[in-house]
Parts: sequence; C-alpha cells; structure tokens
Amino acid sequence: MSQEQDLNKTDVEKLLLDPTPENRAKAAEKVSLQFSRGSLTDKERALAEDIFKVMVQDAEVRVRQALSQSLKDNPEVPHDVAIALASDVDDVSLPMLEFSEVLTDDDLVELIATQHPEQQKAIARRENVSSTVADAIIENSEDEDVVATLVSNESAHLTEGTMDKVLDKFGESEKVNAPLAERGQLPVTIAERLVTLVSEKVRDHLVTHHEMSSDMAMDLFLSARERATVSLLSDGSDALDVQGLIEQLHSNGRLTSTLIFRALCMGDMTFFEAALAKLAGIPNANAYQLIHDRGQLGMEALFEKCGLPKNMIAIARAAISVAKDMVVNGMEERERFRHCMIERVLTQFEDGFDPDNLDYFIAKLGGNSTKTAA
Repeated sequence: MSQEQDLNKTDVEKLLLDPTPENRAKAAEKVSLQFSRGSLTDKERALAEDIFKVMVQDAEVRVRQALSQSLKDNPEVPHDVAIALASDVDDVSLPMLEFSEVLTDDDLVELIATQHPEQQKAIARRENVSSTVADAIIENSEDEDVVATLVSNESAHLTEGTMDKVLDKFGESEKVNAPLAERGQLPVTIAERLVTLVSEKVRDHLVTHHEMSSDMAMDLFLSARERATVSLLSDGSDALDVQGLIEQLHSNGRLTSTLIFRALCMGDMTFFEAALAKLAGIPNANAYQLIHDRGQLGMEALFEKCGLPKNMIAIARAAISVAKDMVVNGMEERERFRHCMIERVLTQFEDGFDPDNLDYFIAKLGGNSTKTAA
C-alpha cells in the first residue's frame, strides 16, 4: 500500500485539514483503485465500502464522478453503491451504466424505464446486452438515436420479436434500419421487411426526383422488391424460415403470383409448395401431394383454389421436371436451374425472348393474366 496511487497518511491529513472537492475526488479515486486491486484485508475492504457509501452522497459531482469512473469495471462493488452511481447525473451514471457488471438485468430494466436518452444509450452500448434488456429499451425509448445505438451493438441479443418492434417504431429511419440490415444472421422475415422499406424509399425517390410516373415507379419497385425477397431464400433457409416468410408475405398482401413464380424459377420448390398451401388454406403436406400428382387434376384444382393464373401450371410442371433432374444447392446451381427451367417453357409463348432475362419472362407471364394471389 505504499504505491503512489494508494491513499496514504498525507491524503488523510489533506482530507482533515483541507476537505476541498479536489482532495475528496482524489481520495475517492485512490480508495477505489486500492479496492479494485483486491489487495485490501477484510477489515480494510469493509472500511472502503463504508467510504464508498458516504462518497456516493457527496454534494460535489466530481467526487461521485471519480468514484464511478474508478469502480465501473469492478464486479465486487457493493450493489447499493452501483445502483446509487447508476441513478446519478450523467457525468456520474454513464460509466456505471455502460460497464458495470454489478448491475443485473432487473436493475437495468428498472433504470431504463426512468432514465433519459443519454443514459439509455449507455445501457444500449453495454457488452452482451440481453434480450430482456434490449426489449426494455425498445419498449421505453422513443429516441431513434437510442435504438440506433442498440441495433449497432453487434453483441446485443435481439430476438426476432424485438427486431419487429424496432421496425414498427423506427422502420422509416435510415439511422436505425441501416445498422439493423448490417447485423449478422437476420431472420428472413426481418430481412424481407427491410427489403420492402428500402424498395419503397427508392420508389419514392424515382417519382419525386425523376420524370417517372407513379405507375412505372411502382412496377420497378415491385420487381426490385420481389428479386430481393427471393434472394433471401438462399442456402441455409430452413422450412421454418420459409414458413415464417410465407406467413408475413401473405398477411401483408405481398404473396403475389409473380413472386411465387420468381421463386420457382430459382428452384425454391419448398417456397412454392408452402405458398400454395397458404393460399389454398390447406396443410403443406396436402399441397405437396397435389403439386406432385402425376395426373393433371391435382395441380389444376390447386391453382384454381389459390387464384393463380392458369398459364403458370405449365411453368410449375416444367420446374418440377427440372427439379427431378438436378439438385439445387448453392447460387451457381440456382442460376443453372433458372436457365434450364426457362428454356423448357419458351415454347409456351409465340415469340421468343432471351432466357437470361428473367424480369422480361415474368412480365410476359404477368401480361397474360392480371390475376394476383393475395
């Protein structure tokens, strides 16, 4: 305890003879450092804790600030001391709110409900923010900077439900949706909502900044959105991901015939089967049997029930035929599937077109029928 940073006899004398805020702040820092090193005896430790309890009530902010800054990384700080510092003014509370491991999730949830944005942001920056705390931040904060801080924190545990709430409240904010889009392993339903938000922004820009009719902008918007949506169904999308996406698309009126066809062209048979099951209101297993029925009636009855264009039946059968010939695994195979499938249905149209132009192919199909699944 003879180190220069330790509280010594000279420091004590200064406190007794000249208890200025500066001397008290230095004493707070030195006692905190000694406490943090773990070199105190049990008696000295108890004394240090008593000193902390007195100092957290010091009228001078710089004293409490020195205490907070010195104790923020110490997991052995008495709980009541940590709470007192975390509930203080910004200069005192922010270090504890952001770094102290003494604060429990229950503490943080309670603090979030009563604190202002700067303090909430400090909590949002914490390492490994739990899903409970993250949800509390979204529930209690109306400040987009706070939410942007949270979603930018890659170590924060955000559930799909929490991300949905983020988009419900701040989906239009680029400050929020941009870092959310950059997070790793986004649920496919969240990714689809982000795709829609970004596409709508592009559409509005085209109408307001360029000489483009709203109808033309809408066509481009829908095409871009559907391309991006299908791209979400890449490697790693399991049945639950697909089903969740189907439910979301259907509930928002975005499960269109062109989207279903586009997915089919890319070899997403699981999406196709689940989409038709949803539109028909039948179990996936039943839709699978009708789709893969060797006869003609099953597919035709299912398409009629779903309200899908009849000219898609030939497309679906061609896709099933191609799927039997190859396993679609990876983007290279998906592109090959698309090319093979389109080549097989070129004869469905009187005039030929470039099989590499999938957008034109879909537009051609859509031109033959204005009916849309919803």
